Amino acid sequence: MELAPIYPHFLAISSFGQPKVGLDVCSGCIEESVEIINILLNLILDEGIIEFCNALCGALANITGSVIIGELCTVACDAAGIDEFIKIIIKADLDPIWYCEMIDLCPINDHGDAKFTNFGITPKSAPDGSKFVIDCSFISINGTGTGTINIEIVDPKNRSSGNLFWFEARKPGIYPEKIGLQTLFEFDCDPTKEVCDNWPLGTYNVTAQVCNGECGSQHPHSSIYDTAKSS
Repeated sequence: MELAPIYPHFLAISSFGQPKVGLDVCSGCIEESVEIINILLNLILDEGIIEFCNALCGALANITGSVIIGELCTVACDAAGIDEFIKIIIKADLDPIWYCEMIDLCPINDHGDAKFTNFGITPKSAPDGSKFVIDCSFISINGTGTGTINIEIVDPKNRSSGNLFWFEARKPGIYPEKIGLQTLFEFDCDPTKEVCDNWPLGTYNVTAQVCNGECGSQHPHSSIYDTAKSS
């Protein structure tokens, strides 16, 4: 499976088929959970006080038309407790990987590791509008949990942009992961809604993290394996 952005900003252009741990249910759960979390948030805001997991997750099942989604929601809600579950959703702190781990659809490996092997950006310089490739290849000795690669870019005007790319749990091995970045428009500008300037000339600083779980998450089964920087 290719690296896939959780919140798409960049284009993930390649990933190579080394053995992975777990089934496609993890992939499907993560891809659907972003929408599920948004539905749960709207339900909480619309309904007000909700005292039981069955009520919240039953409403989710009705909206999605899926009894299974409702049942999985109940598993996660019961594990956290209704008050804590609602608090996590309102704080926008229910990241997709942790959610899918709570309902046993994504494997957990808290003894894994990963280290970048050849982090860098090519080409080193190019005209505006060019495609750059960020080499995020890594090696794992003990395998990984379901994880993410976080890319943060700071432009010459000190503005930053970033994204998370998730990957399924990996067995021990070497993983040549590459992420493509098309420099068409400046950060945080939607060309369908406004006139966007080109990327400013200068040095761009790039920081990458490879993590167990979602990078930056404070939930269980989340940690930073390795960090690398380039420009």
